[in-house]
Amino acid sequence: MRKKISRREAIRLMTMGVVAFLSGCRPAGQSSPAAATDEQVSSSRAETVIETVEGGQAATKEPASEAIADTEISTDAPEDHIKTGYTADTRVWDVIDNPAFAGYGRLIFPADKTIDKSMTLNEVGNILTWYNYVNPERTVEIVNYMKTKAEAGEQIFYDIYTAEEKAADPAKKNTGLFFFRGNPGAKSAIVNAGGGFAYVGAMHDSFPHALELSKKGYNAFALIYRPGAKTAPEDLARAIAFVHEHADELEVDTADYSLWGGSAGARMAAWLGSNGTAAYGEAAYPRPAAVIIQYTGLSEVNGNEPPTYACVGTSDGIASYRIMENRINQIKANGTDAEIEIFDNLPHGFGLGEGTIAEGWIDRAIRFWKNQMD
Repeated sequence: MRKKISRREAIRLMTMGVVAFLSGCRPAGQSSPAAATDEQVSSSRAETVIETVEGGQAATKEPASEAIADTEISTDAPEDHIKTGYTADTRVWDVIDNPAFAGYGRLIFPADKTIDKSMTLNEVGNILTWYNYVNPERTVEIVNYMKTKAEAGEQIFYDIYTAEEKAADPAKKNTGLFFFRGNPGAKSAIVNAGGGFAYVGAMHDSFPHALELSKKGYNAFALIYRPGAKTAPEDLARAIAFVHEHADELEVDTADYSLWGGSAGARMAAWLGSNGTAAYGEAAYPRPAAVIIQYTGLSEVNGNEPPTYACVGTSDGIASYRIMENRINQIKANGTDAEIEIFDNLPHGFGLGEGTIAEGWIDRAIRFWKNQMD
């Protein structure tokens, strides 16, 4: 069945296509260079999770939540008027050095990656190891969104650690939350990009998700964390604490919040969902109403899992769809709501899956989250 889209969305897509043609963008779906190993580390055994999946093998699919006919959910979210100052040919460092992003511009792109001075937004996928279908049009949209908001005086970045904490541990300087605002007082989500616990691939694995959530009226935060199987969940625990403690200032509803993540970020979301914030050095805050995870080889189940939605491709050579399917079945066997979507022939790190068989999964994930709300 063909999806219906709003007039606004149709205009946006047409505009993005024209920009791509004029600027010589790499087509959506072109893969970034992929490494042959997975640096994700499990919490219990510090072992690398690498699963060789038989490409193209048919997978047993769990029924997803009822599909959403329209790509836009009706909300009262304000109309955004995003300026288009950046193009695919804009140099990454011109974005980083924009005075509007003073103090956090470097965190828009992977802080643990070397970025050549000549690299353009069109080429960002080249530094996002393990990811596929990196979309330059999305990258341009995101940085223009950030620029428009920041230049209008809107705070889009929040520190989660104090100056004293950063001085004691300089690695904490490269942490924080990017805020993609939805409706005032609306439900909230924290999105965690992957990167093999070696870097944070936010431009493909959390910023696009957070932006889409905000377009649908939700308040979404994208976490920039210290890479590492020990430090990353600590930073997520702090982020959860920060959002709860500043909910009034941020104008967000923390009840029934959700945690999202892809790859290493999915492990973080699952760990916090199952173990809680107190296990990672923070006070005990409420567990999320739902955890939304993509392409992770995490297998452990302790019986405390929140309702969980998962998606993965059958050609993922890093996160086995069989492992994910088995984990979801274990969660369901424990009496907790859980779903998985398995997409034929998709590799690791497909993000929103635009232009692939997975496109639209985020709408079904949102529907799953909504079903868990009181």
